[in-house]
Amino acid sequence: MIQWPAMSQDIVLAKKCGRIAAAAIAGAIAASACTTSSHVVVGQTRTPVSPDEVRVYLEPIPGPFDRIALVDASSRHSWSFSAAAKADVVISRLKSEAARLGANGIVLEEISSGGSADVGAGVAPDISRDHASIGVGLNATGLMSSRHGRGVAIYVAPDAAARPRR
Repeated sequence: MIQWPAMSQDIVLAKKCGRIAAAAIAGAIAASACTTSSHVVVGQTRTPVSPDEVRVYLEPIPGPFDRIALVDASSRHSWSFSAAAKADVVISRLKSEAARLGANGIVLEEISSGGSADVGAGVAPDISRDHASIGVGLNATGLMSSRHGRGVAIYVAPDAAARPRR
């Protein structure tokens, strides 16, 4: 039978440090999963609809409509790199947010560019019987920009939406 030597205190300490580092990384990942869209209800919400049913208007429509909420969204955490692709992500997220509130339209107020100034740092200890070292890392994503958009989620009665525009 093979008998393994007892683990030294240094190895036990190194394993504990590794677990702490893994927990810190998991926490950082969870914190970075922030929301990319939000709303403020200003009217009566309705039954949710499909985002495909939400129309985007570049100016207020003539005729009656109900304001449901102020919505905003960003392209943050998307894999889009061009300005046009980021704007598409913003529009898609605005439509999804409005659809959850039962809106069938959005009066788009703005899509703007915004830079990101995320900075991260990490420390990794390495402890052994003969020596100890610490690795330090720094990450900056100042070059990655995102786009932000905002608008008013509205409900347009089906007969009002079918009327021709002048």
